[in-house]
Amino acid sequence: MNQPISVENMVPVTVLTGFLGAGKTTLLKRILTEYHGNRIAVIENEFGPESIDNELLVQDSDEQIIELSNGCICCTVRGDLMRTLNDLRERRQTGTINFERIIIETTGMANPGPVCQTFFMDDEIAEYYRLDAVITVVDAKHGMQTLDDQEEAQKQVGFADRILISKKDLVSDAEYEALRRRLVQINPRVPIDAVHFGETDITKLLEMSGFNLNTILDIDPAFLSADHPDAAQNHDHHDHGHSHDHNHEHDHDHNQCDHDHSQDHHHAHHDDTIGAFVFKSNKPFDPERLEEFLGGVVQVYGPDLLRYKGILYMKGLNRRMLFQGVHMMMGAEPGKPWAATEKKSTKMVFIGRQLPQEIFTQGLEQCLAR
Repeated sequence: MNQPISVENMVPVTVLTGFLGAGKTTLLKRILTEYHGNRIAVIENEFGPESIDNELLVQDSDEQIIELSNGCICCTVRGDLMRTLNDLRERRQTGTINFERIIIETTGMANPGPVCQTFFMDDEIAEYYRLDAVITVVDAKHGMQTLDDQEEAQKQVGFADRILISKKDLVSDAEYEALRRRLVQINPRVPIDAVHFGETDITKLLEMSGFNLNTILDIDPAFLSADHPDAAQNHDHHDHGHSHDHNHEHDHDHNQCDHDHSQDHHHAHHDDTIGAFVFKSNKPFDPERLEEFLGGVVQVYGPDLLRYKGILYMKGLNRRMLFQGVHMMMGAEPGKPWAATEKKSTKMVFIGRQLPQEIFTQGLEQCLAR
């Protein structure tokens, strides 16, 4: 068994996802060909002919790992992601290949959930790799239609720590704003930027700490617009502490995507399957009641919970608790102490598929200390 390594020495991993044709491969090619001081290993999870090695890599279809001229390496996942990550770790430890970070490019139809879960489920992977962020690329021209037609596309938005909107020049300002508002309703905790991939600052995409518990929990103010039933909002980022639940190794989302999305995407309102809501309170939680409730919620709704995160005000603790989860895996750790002048409060955001907001809200209110 390998000795655990420090957080600073863990290999950061970025998951790059997005709609078919949105520009993921264009962005990835630029990352691989540009000098940014990082040697990057790319794991391709693509199944179509548009894989990156058509243009960039040495033409050797039998070789799973290929080195690029700038020190980046690329490997196509022909087997299991976990096996590929362990293989890369062993090769790096023995010095046969050298890289400082990993980018996983998922297929355009993929739900990022199972990819993210890989970094929580396996102890050896969790100790060696640090899941940094999920970056989702959305096509401005076809984004509305894709969100209407593909629930997987909504999941990609729900999982994101950063959303990049491509092809903004192909739509009007009004169309762009309508798409942006819809993305905020699905995921209020995420920064959204229109990008031209020839000008994107690559370094800003490679160290986001999207899974860092200590990063800020903010909510996009647009989520608090008057026509929205919620009265709060966040865009947060995450990091896994090592209090993971290893009991649920299977993601259940793959079989839950046959839904009829027949609404007209030109209308202002979209009944998206994936959505978000926020819970806020100035009263402290009773720790035992909250733990019991969240445990039950995760058991029942885990497959439909994409990302959730919170800053918690707990009775009897003089510091905030930070918690987050992906599907059925949830972790928590103490945060910084409450300042004397600070108003103690709880702020939690849940993003998932058809979550019963009333059940969550009432249940959380029952957990408040009396």
